[in-house]
Amino acid sequence: MRRKFGQSLRLGVAADGLALLRVSGWPRAGAEVLALQPVEAGAPDALANGLRALWAEVNPRGWPLSVVLADDLVRLWQVPPPQGATRLADLHAAAALRHQSLFGAPPLEWRISADWNATRPFLAAAAPEGLLALLESLAREQRFHLVEVAPQFVAAMNAWRRERRPGAWFGLVHGGVLSVAAYEGAALAAVRTAVIPAGADRDWLEAHVAREALRVGVGRPERLQLCGAAPSGWASSAGRLKFACTLLEDDSADWPLHVRLARTGMEP
Repeated sequence: MRRKFGQSLRLGVAADGLALLRVSGWPRAGAEVLALQPVEAGAPDALANGLRALWAEVNPRGWPLSVVLADDLVRLWQVPPPQGATRLADLHAAAALRHQSLFGAPPLEWRISADWNATRPFLAAAAPEGLLALLESLAREQRFHLVEVAPQFVAAMNAWRRERRPGAWFGLVHGGVLSVAAYEGAALAAVRTAVIPAGADRDWLEAHVAREALRVGVGRPERLQLCGAAPSGWASSAGRLKFACTLLEDDSADWPLHVRLARTGMEP
């Protein structure tokens, strides 16, 4: 497969399927679906077999590849830095202890990355060590360049970080799930996830945000900025006084779910 200047590949990885896109570069990013691969969720070596079948369809040799992992494959949590922390090792230890407290076991089979910070709470993410090792092995075997592996929510936050307005929370809607980053001032206070009930309207959204603000212990936001497949009825309308809601993406394109996953993090 011949690569033109500025082109790259994006791979969406979920427990039940894979999507591979070819992304054009400057002046405006566009995406072409190269392959879709179903995966038998829960079966032994399901992702490994699915990835190998995918590369049998497409020759990625020499291409840069960015990978977006579905959020149900990873773990996200907030880490308060230990008092007096001066070394990166202190922050790593704090993240591991917080992981054990939240998930009931040390992260022995997980690889942690984070926005390490010694002065304020920071977001940590952990991906299965076996999955990351598989991707690295396939990169050597298939001779592609593994540029980045990111959880979907982190990829979305990074892509839209310049658009976030003061006083706003950020959210992602994907596969019937709403994930929200709650902020206290400019600092990230928590990441919360909830299944969206059938027929959820703007009243449900307002009640949900109010409950999450109480649980996290922060004030209700002035604005909620949403990306992904958010219902159009959630956008701000006349007479809404509790908070404004901005939909950052046009959801008119009928993208399959795993293609949406792979597209997450593309420059808006």
